Amino acid sequence: MRFLPIAAALSMLLTACGPADRARFALPELTRLPPGEVTHQPPGDALRNGYPVTPAPITTRHPRGVAIMTRQVSQAEYAACVAAGACKPLDAEHRKDNSPDLPATGISWSDASAYAAWLSGSTGQRYRLPRYAEWIYAAGEAYREETPPAALQDNNQNPNDPAQRWLAEYEQERRRSGQGAETAVRPFGHYGANAAGLKDMAGSVWDWTSDCHSRRVLDAGTGAESPQDADLSRNCGIRVAAGRHIAYLPDFIRDPKSGACSVGVPPANLGLRLVLEEG
Repeated sequence: MRFLPIAAALSMLLTACGPADRARFALPELTRLPPGEVTHQPPGDALRNGYPVTPAPITTRHPRGVAIMTRQVSQAEYAACVAAGACKPLDAEHRKDNSPDLPATGISWSDASAYAAWLSGSTGQRYRLPRYAEWIYAAGEAYREETPPAALQDNNQNPNDPAQRWLAEYEQERRRSGQGAETAVRPFGHYGANAAGLKDMAGSVWDWTSDCHSRRVLDAGTGAESPQDADLSRNCGIRVAAGRHIAYLPDFIRDPKSGACSVGVPPANLGLRLVLEEG
């Protein structure tokens, strides 16, 4: 038997796993958005004098723009990560999903993060989950920021009448339930593309973001008169999913429809699309 010198063997191994191999890996299609800004409700909840309130919107700037996947990660793409041993197999309901034309669903935040790490290693580029503000900026006109009912707006809330807020929250959740009637997973493009060309930004599959659930304390005594100045605490066991409406779920949840661990109306399905970190 003929043995290769160690140096030659290492050279062959590095070549097989290096730039040439990465060049054969299909890079995801990206949409590059120009620099800009977006005004939105900050994710999470807020308290003033111990009572829940709806904080004023904030403006997030994106001075370098955003490079984000034009469509969500497909079933076939996620299956490739599983086959490579870098992602965990999905639950039985989705284990055989392998279509290149349908979004991967049944994905937890932890699954999505593992896929981002694998894709980054496979391509030599850094992919990550979008921040919530990046997702809203990318969604553009496809995402309609909810206007809180009058009773939920900070200036109109009566701390001596918590029932007023409870009824307003109930009405808001009822509207969300009506919006979420479509639960079927459809081929890419079924829900159309926005002005930037991004597909299905408000379809039946929500995208995980990198944001943690946060709580802002807006008490006057702290000098926090805006969400940016608030005393902020984060719970990173609960993550933010973006879609027709914002959703908060534990990072291990794959099936939001069980409703057992979600806050408010759960998403129809959970998937992902990634941002490319450039520069």
